[in-house]
Amino acid sequence: MTEISESWSKALADYEHHLRAERDLSVHSVRAYLTDLRGLAEHASKLGVDDPAQLTLRTLRSYLATMQALGKARTTLARRATSARVFTAWQARSGRAPTDAGALLASPKSHRELPVALRQSEVRELLDLTVAALVGEGPTGLRDLAILELLYATGIRVGELVGVDIDDIDRSRNVVRVFGKGRKERSVPFGGPAADAVDLWMTRGRPEVMTADSGAALFLGARGGRIDPRAVRRIVHERVAGVEGAPDMGPHGLRHTAATHLLEGGADLRSVQEILGHASLSTTQIYTHVSNEHLRKAFRLAHPRA
Repeated sequence: MTEISESWSKALADYEHHLRAERDLSVHSVRAYLTDLRGLAEHASKLGVDDPAQLTLRTLRSYLATMQALGKARTTLARRATSARVFTAWQARSGRAPTDAGALLASPKSHRELPVALRQSEVRELLDLTVAALVGEGPTGLRDLAILELLYATGIRVGELVGVDIDDIDRSRNVVRVFGKGRKERSVPFGGPAADAVDLWMTRGRPEVMTADSGAALFLGARGGRIDPRAVRRIVHERVAGVEGAPDMGPHGLRHTAATHLLEGGADLRSVQEILGHASLSTTQIYTHVSNEHLRKAFRLAHPRA
């Protein structure tokens, strides 16, 4: 690892504080930003740029070119370009640099792969298998069923799910309050099956595993504390693996699945955007490709002149 100057170290420490305290980003997001910027700092240091205030567009382009030469994927290059632009904009805005060196930095266009989603029949089998296993699994099975039902019903992120408290569930309206990226609050509706599964967990499962450390957390881990995102990912991967022919996926795959099925069922794009908590409609539009492919497949199978 290349050593970086005291100026770079201080700038990155100040930026970390900004991301945590002012932008209220998740631990994962902060780590991702800092990892990208540490790479930029090391590259700049090799070029003799020991002060981030001296960054230039040429240095930033050199950094991305080096990453490309090392065979980094376009998605990685695009993310690192974004990290650099956000950092240099913060530097200029906070008076730490005379100009915004990354204002004209373009991002390499990434290939947007269509998200993998379960078929509706696979979702039914996934939930039916989970219900069938309840007898031998006790409170753990009730929790897993509630997690799967709520993830599929709402399309919320795994970080949002583990942050849900008991009082965030409004059973009078069947909505759950979650805090998304940047601590943006939204309420997401869910249906009867998810409501029933959450009720079962709350009345018969959670009381058996709760401890003094449980607090207000809706979903609990094996030791009674708030469940960890890694545990939720493991639960989803293992449960989906029991569905024959289903693609391997975690909680984000269920988020994709929920969005895809909403659009296939006739929901408009703007509503899906609100449900998913996307800041930009363009992020939601990738799901229209999934729905269109579903329509094309149905056309090919059913139309006599296809």
